[in-house]
Amino acid sequence: SQQEGDVESQTDDEEVTMSIPQEFMFGVNMIPIDPKLLMFMERTKKGRGGKRSKMYNLERGRFCKAIFPKVGHSGRIAVGATLRAAAPYQRMRRKLADGTIREGRRVYIDKSDFRIKRMTKKSGALVIFVVDASGSMALNRMDAAKGAAIALLSEAYKARDKICLISFHQDCANVVVPPTKSMALTKSRLESMPCGGGSPLAHALLVASKVAMNEKKVKKDVGKVVIVMLTDGRCNVPLSISNGEGFDATLFPSIGGRPTKEFLEEEVLSCAKTYRKLDLDMLVIDTEDKFVATGIGKKIADVALGRYCQIDPRDIETIKSVTQEAI
Repeated sequence: SQQEGDVESQTDDEEVTMSIPQEFMFGVNMIPIDPKLLMFMERTKKGRGGKRSKMYNLERGRFCKAIFPKVGHSGRIAVGATLRAAAPYQRMRRKLADGTIREGRRVYIDKSDFRIKRMTKKSGALVIFVVDASGSMALNRMDAAKGAAIALLSEAYKARDKICLISFHQDCANVVVPPTKSMALTKSRLESMPCGGGSPLAHALLVASKVAMNEKKVKKDVGKVVIVMLTDGRCNVPLSISNGEGFDATLFPSIGGRPTKEFLEEEVLSCAKTYRKLDLDMLVIDTEDKFVATGIGKKIADVALGRYCQIDPRDIETIKSVTQEAI
């Protein structure tokens, strides 16, 4: 009886010292996705006539056209086009060159004759997965969100596109996997991604746009960027906290020292609105329960002129026929 009492007291002590973990880990659950959704990225990467779009530059690719050089831009000289531009003026220039140091030249070329090569190449695509790993996702099917991401990840890999993974929880968003073509790395990071903390949705939109423009404008490696965001839309962390500045309740709308839902929603939508000017395609996959939905995910897609889809875990047969071969 004494041993039983010791065991009970030890059990009570263990129950008292137990605490709720700050982060959770969820597996991957394959869920239904609209078949049209899996074709979204493929359609956005196609141009006229169903062909992949092209990128034009002055450095790399296949020569397609000779153009006039612009001030501040250097390129390869198009010899043939330059000679053709100078040909009609050779007799006149030869007479003008008599008695000067230019006399006796075989070909007379002036600055206005120069043409440079315009190069073209098939543009690749960058698919940025922005995954909500906040605490509210634990209640809104985080395993289903991971399953949807892996299904779309497989479609991107089949097209040999670049893939990037951004996770946002706690106070800020982080680039878990920078733009790469390694599906194995992205998939492993996605499967082992923890879940818990706040939801800095506005900061995630900013980080995704910065990564996209860095690849598109600075590195010039891709011609099309598709941002796939998986979230429940329950943002509760303002940009000021994500930037390390702290939230000043005297300057912004607040209740009890915390930002209001209206202020957070306006901040998120203003960030999403910039996607129009940046020409970024966006796909929002909403994991929020329809019965308690806030509708922010739909608003983000509408403001960014993107596509919206809500996960429905009940229709299992819809996903099987579409994603079985890809997974």
